[in-house]
Formats: sequence, C-alpha cells, structure tokens
Amino acid sequence: MISSRIFGHLWTTPEATALFTDEGRTQGWLDVLAALAEAQADVGLVPRDAADAIHAGAKVSTVDIDSVAEQTRACGHSTLGLIRTLRETLPPDAAQWVYYGATVQDLTDTWTALVFRTVGDIAERDVRRLRDRALALAVAHRDTPMCGRTHGQPGLPITFGFKAAVWAAELDRHLRRLAEGRVRWENVQLGGALGTMEFWGDRALDLLDAFAARLGLGVAPVPWLTARDGIAEFTGLLAAMSATIAKIGNEVYQLQRPEIGELAEGGSAAAVGSITMPHKRNPEISEQLGTLSRVVRAQAALALEGIGCEHERDGRAWKTEWRLVPDACCSFAACAALGAEMLDGLAVDADRMRRNIDAQRGYLLSEPVMRALADRVGKHIAQELVRSAALAGLQSDVDFRTALRNCAGTALLSDAELDRLLTVDSALGACGAFVDRVRAECGAA
Repeated sequence: MISSRIFGHLWTTPEATALFTDEGRTQGWLDVLAALAEAQADVGLVPRDAADAIHAGAKVSTVDIDSVAEQTRACGHSTLGLIRTLRETLPPDAAQWVYYGATVQDLTDTWTALVFRTVGDIAERDVRRLRDRALALAVAHRDTPMCGRTHGQPGLPITFGFKAAVWAAELDRHLRRLAEGRVRWENVQLGGALGTMEFWGDRALDLLDAFAARLGLGVAPVPWLTARDGIAEFTGLLAAMSATIAKIGNEVYQLQRPEIGELAEGGSAAAVGSITMPHKRNPEISEQLGTLSRVVRAQAALALEGIGCEHERDGRAWKTEWRLVPDACCSFAACAALGAEMLDGLAVDADRMRRNIDAQRGYLLSEPVMRALADRVGKHIAQELVRSAALAGLQSDVDFRTALRNCAGTALLSDAELDRLLTVDSALGACGAFVDRVRAECGAA
C-alpha cells in the first residue's frame, strides 16, 4: 500500500515515504558513511583528502542502485553491496577508507536515529496542529452544551468545549513526551564488531563524539547494539499518538451518524460514499484513522519483541525493525496528517446538540435532582427515589419533571427548585473552567 500510486495517499505521506524508498534509504546510509569518514579525519584516523572524496562521492545519484541490489543478493550481506558499489566510484586512495572499522549495525542504527529525528519533527508539527485545532474548538465551544455519554448511553450534559479540551490536553501531553524522550532515541551508534570500539584504539571516544557532532545526534553512555528500548519507546509513542488521533476520529465517526448528527467531517463534493446507495456520505477520514492506528499499534508490539536481544548482537531482533519501522512511521505520518485535515474541516452543529439534549425530556438532569434530595434524605435514599421515578417515567412515556412529581419522595423539592434543577446549566459543573485551564496549560507550552 505504501508504494501504491492508487492507494498510497491513504497509508503514508510523500515526506515519510521518501525516507524509506531505495533511493531515500541509500542516501541516508551514504550520509552516515560520509559523516563517519569526516569524523575519522577530524580525529586523525583517516586522511582528510580521502574523507573529502568519500563525502563528495556519497551521492545516490552517482551510485548504481541496480548494482547495489545485485551485489547484495550475490554476497548475502546487508551493506557490502553498497560498499562495493560506492568504492567503484571513488579514487583508489580514498576507496580503502570507506566504512573504516564500522559494522553494519553502526550504519543502519545511526540511520534509524536520523529517521526518528525526521519523523519526530513530523510528529511535532502535525500533532501540534491537531492540538491547536482541538484547543480552538474547545475555546469556541466552551459553553456549547451537548449530551455527554457513558457506555454509549446518554448521561449528563457537558459542553463540546469540554470534550475538545480533553482531546487537546491529551495531544499536548504527547508533545511533551516527544520533547522529553528525543534524547533517548536520537543517538548515533558506533561500536564496531561488538560495541567496544576496540578497532579505533585510543581515538575511539573522540571519534564517537566527532561522529555525533557531524550528524547532529546525541551520544548514548554505551553503544546500544542489543539495547533496543529506544526503538521500542519511540515506536510506542507513535502508537500512543496515533491511538489518541484514532480516538478523536472515532468520536467524530460516532457523532456524525445521522441519528445523532452533532459533528460532520468536511468533504469534497466529488467524494462518493457508495456506488450502490447514492445517498450515503461515509466517514472516510475518521474511519481511516482507526485503520492506520491499528497498524502502528501492531508495529509497536513487534518493537517490544526486539528488546529481547541475545548476547552482543542478535540479527533476529534488529532486522525485524527494518520492516516495522517503515510501516510504523509511514502509517503514523498518514494518521497525523489525516487527523489534522479532519479537525481543520470539522463542522459542529450546536443546534443539533441542543435538540439531542431536549429529546431526552429532562432525564439527563437526574444527578442535580439527586444531589438536591441528598441534602434532605441522604445520598443513597435520594438515588433510589430518583431512579424509581425515572424508571417509572420512562415506562409510562412521560417527561422527567412529570415523573418526579408522580413520585411522593420528591415532594421535598419545591416547584421553583425543581425548575432550576431541570435546566442544562445546573449540570454543566466545571466544564468551562476546565477549558480555561487547558487553554492556559497549552498556551504555556
């Protein structure tokens, strides 16, 4: 799906895909090789002229990808085909210094850290866009009442601003997690055969710092050849962010059902919901968010398996990441982009929200009535009284006020008090104040 010209737009974004094509990945690996040679020259391990030649020649446009593929299949080694092809393009005195002392995992893990940096930037941009849009909805609808629902059933009135503030606050926490965690997974890998860097002798640690500086990455306290927790953590964060986006999508999916009709995705007039039922307008974006999040969450579970590495190198765990990282990153990028598109075009029907409250004929306001009675007869007795009145009223198909007046126990409440309790404002609690708090928190961020 990611490489499909027909369906790819549903599963990835162009900037995410560009990281994982043969050309994109190969250029990424060449960038790492060039930075390694330059860093080795910085600390006196490689001649400067050789490093400059490697840097100049490390361009995917000058490397024959078909030759890389052919030699990779022939030798059965992950990167030797690239090394051989690159060396053929370099002057003989520079070719001997390519990949000097490094191992496959130094190259691929460092590239993965660079990918995570780029995908982290994508996440920071698009999740912030989602958060800001959710926050704007929260502020705009701070006092817009709607039916709150628990277990899928009408509960108490809330405001749509309160619901959107919950979204904004959760997205904001993800942004904080991303900012705080980047130092753990955006680190170079340079250890040599077993991670001890013995090949480079007393220049090893200087080389490590120079290599990281060349790439703008951090340095972990110890090489992470078999410590894959950073991979699992970042992939897990992508899964968590996509799960939140999918949760918001599911809310939109449910609330735009015609029998509820409180929200609606924006859409093109050219969009076709069904070729057999012409009246339909399907929730294409919100539905796809759930699909994409499932893919990302599945890859996060697979990334956790990688933590169980064996000894000082374990290709089973590490190479699994070659498959899961592209899937997770591309699916997440599509999820975040589509989620932002959905919220940007979201239509809110405040009148329908109010009509849906009114359609409940006052039964959504059972808690304020119970609370008032609790001061007179105790909370548990009040709960039983109001519950009995509500059940009887629903069975006899009368409104909640009538049901209460048919219950002798509620006579303790005057007509004026009952009128006040059966207004929507009596049940909104601190909805508006919570919107204000989230607005202040996100503003501070």
